[in-house]
Amino acid sequence: MRGGWFIGDFEPTSFQTSEFEVAAKSYRKADIDARHVHRVATEITLIVSGRARMNDIELVAGTIAVLEPGEAASFEALEDTITMVVKIPSLRGDKYLIE
Repeated sequence: MRGGWFIGDFEPTSFQTSEFEVAAKSYRKADIDARHVHRVATEITLIVSGRARMNDIELVAGTIAVLEPGEAASFEALEDTITMVVKIPSLRGDKYLIE
């Protein structure tokens, strides 16, 4: 896996499909994902354990956040955190960093 991604239209993958992507991601307290946007994909994030901040909203275990195409996302782990992320569809090159 690369960055926790294990299903989708990329290599290596456990199951290749262009329909969606799935990742299991682990973060340490204070880890940050760069602010970015997807122009096509919808991104759904489940906080499995821990606590995080996404777009200035605090998320706790059991919270699901849905980001629609064009909606910018920032992510900071407020404590050790595990997430499951699904992106629909799996589309190479659909992540644009925002400064």
